[in-house]
Amino acid sequence: MDTIKRREAILEILRDIDLPVKGTELAEKFGVTRQVIVQDIAILRARGINILATAQGYIIPKNIDQKNFKKKIVCNHIGISQMEEELNTIVDLGGKILDVIVDHPLYGEIKSPLNIESRHEVSEFIKSINLTNAEPLSSLTQGLHLHTIEVKDEETYERIKKALENKNYLVTEE
Repeated sequence: MDTIKRREAILEILRDIDLPVKGTELAEKFGVTRQVIVQDIAILRARGINILATAQGYIIPKNIDQKNFKKKIVCNHIGISQMEEELNTIVDLGGKILDVIVDHPLYGEIKSPLNIESRHEVSEFIKSINLTNAEPLSSLTQGLHLHTIEVKDEETYERIKKALENKNYLVTEE
């Protein structure tokens, strides 16, 4: 399969599936290295295709239910175990964690998509961090970070905020 056909096949896979696809899976499917897939994704993005790279793999976001609300929360904590507890709290109470954002003193805003909406996905994310020995983005800002979360209603948002506040993870304006 030539490069152009492979890229079109990757695009078709991502458009047809609702779950993220790992780069290694695509590499195996097409008999190329993961680095070739990374390059293919970069070329597809340059064509204007909205492909997100998440901890679970590549995904093209589908139309989001317009009934849901997107809200930002500011959190602060240190360590993987507290991060896991924070993420589990959000998903347990009905939130979907769309991203993590830090305000780096040199680079400005750094944002990474997460798209985590279940305990299983939290567990997989934490497993990936531990396997790669990667530091979370919040380590760049001594634990201070934002999340964009998606919730079905204001009541769900308030429950999540209250639970995070009770765990001393939520940063409030006071």
